[in-house]
Amino acid sequence: MCGIVGYIGKRDAAPLLLDALRRLEYRGYDSVGEATIHKGKLYVKKGRGKIEDVHRELKLDSLPGNVGVGHSRWATHGEPSKRNAHPHVDNSGKVAVVHNGIIENYEELRQFLRDNGYSFSSDTDTEVVPNLVSYFMKQGNGFEGAVRKAVGRLKGSYALGIVSVSEPDKLIAVRKESPLILGLGSGEMFIASDIPAVLPYTKRVIILEDGEMAVITPIRALVKYTDSGKAIEKKPLRVAWTAEMAEKHGYPHFMLKEIHEQPEAIRETLRVSADELAQLCKMLLDAKRIYIVACGTSHHAALVGKYALAKLADVSAEVVISSEFQESCMVDGGTVVLAITQSGETADTLKAVRVAKAGGARVACLTNVVGSSVTRESELVCHTYAGPEIGVAATKTFAAQVAYLLLLAFNLAKMRKCISKVKFDELVAQLQETPNTIDAVFERTEKQIEELAKRYKDAKNIYFIGRGIGYPIVMEGALKLKEIAYIHSEACPAGELKHGPLALIEHGIPVIAAVVPGSARGRMLGNVEEVKARGATVIAIAADNDEEIKRHVNELISIPVTHELLTPLTYISPLQLLAYYIGVERGFDPDKPRHLAKSVTVE
Repeated sequence: MCGIVGYIGKRDAAPLLLDALRRLEYRGYDSVGEATIHKGKLYVKKGRGKIEDVHRELKLDSLPGNVGVGHSRWATHGEPSKRNAHPHVDNSGKVAVVHNGIIENYEELRQFLRDNGYSFSSDTDTEVVPNLVSYFMKQGNGFEGAVRKAVGRLKGSYALGIVSVSEPDKLIAVRKESPLILGLGSGEMFIASDIPAVLPYTKRVIILEDGEMAVITPIRALVKYTDSGKAIEKKPLRVAWTAEMAEKHGYPHFMLKEIHEQPEAIRETLRVSADELAQLCKMLLDAKRIYIVACGTSHHAALVGKYALAKLADVSAEVVISSEFQESCMVDGGTVVLAITQSGETADTLKAVRVAKAGGARVACLTNVVGSSVTRESELVCHTYAGPEIGVAATKTFAAQVAYLLLLAFNLAKMRKCISKVKFDELVAQLQETPNTIDAVFERTEKQIEELAKRYKDAKNIYFIGRGIGYPIVMEGALKLKEIAYIHSEACPAGELKHGPLALIEHGIPVIAAVVPGSARGRMLGNVEEVKARGATVIAIAADNDEEIKRHVNELISIPVTHELLTPLTYISPLQLLAYYIGVERGFDPDKPRHLAKSVTVE
């Protein structure tokens, strides 16, 4: 859960490393540092805290040299501190390493190195890596050979950026189960954990895969198999994103910008090829059992997909939180697993995929990142096209995932003859119109949401209720409030109120109700009355033609009328905005919620 950057070229490395690290802040971190090489000496600066605070104290961009590595750390081994911050250096001060992932056998390697005269100054698993490289260089190996031997001793997951005073004209990158890309410039090269870090400098990238390393000079990036050292021909990808896509565009925070980018994310995702959809439909239709595995926000999108598949296409799918898959699910050759992960690197989801494959299941994935780990684990790769999402809390990627799953359900329903072609065309047309509807939602509700945020910013508890497809909507709304505003929020199916949650309702407690059109609407109104009778202040989100609801609630957020199945796309924006504005009112940075990271790459 950290950011790796590296540079080699003719320019001063430190300012470029600092800029690239700033572009990876969304990944979540607790400390930051850089290392460069100049005239046979290794220079290192690092500290605990935000990049700007550490830079203000240490002047990170002042390090000399034209080659270096940088890192923003999210702690896994050892507390957040300066001594545990990366880069880590060997005992001789000649090798520097930045690392993302976990070295599972680091204690064993520490003992081996101690037996050979090495000592350690941090609590991290990473510190064994530079010392292992140093050890093998002392055995007569060159820089590249020593790295390969060192990596051969590692167990676990890692993305590594390594520099050495002994060969200052090289930068080495190694990948196993943690994301790492190369950026190819003109007379300069970059490495990074994610594409946005290099966008201002190049659009040409190579995505390293598991078991690959790159030996990089200013004019060449030679990719090899890590174990054998055999060279691999890798064709660079040209990234369609612009550097500006990763900027705030005048919004005060990335989260607000990305909430407002949802219409475009939906439009782009709905451009999915008919062939891709047809392949996924056939895969699901051939299955005896279907699991959809996902975590967090992607899990809520999956629940929308489950509802739409059952309601419209008469297809049953079980949605499983990825970390629970290996604990409770049985797979065989008749099983299909659809893995949903924004980053394509979510460790729990990747583990579920591997467990499924080991049991003989077929695997498809839905991800926002081309070339990510899940794409190489999947028989069929499907993409959302939300563009880079910088804010830690997922917003536009949720909308893109839901849009894709709804389109999938529509196509499956047509193939299974559950709906006519006329009905199919109507639904697709309404889905394609949804981005315009969401723009209208913003125009109609945002000022109202800002006022509600001021009113409820000091609430200790906020409850969310919904029925049917409204339940995953309120689950996502409650999650956003937890993530961004740090307010205890709980979502429950409205029918479950009398089985426990109703005991928590007291006078003045806010209850947010998603009242979606359809067969469950009448029962939902009864549940609204249940909480209101016990003193709750009810805030409802409902269609603007629902006149009856106004008599049942204290506050109404009115949404343009749309089909029941499309309400997750139109109802979620006000809930995202509410979490955003409450968080801001409470003085928190919505782009960097505490204790959380964008890409969860450890289990």
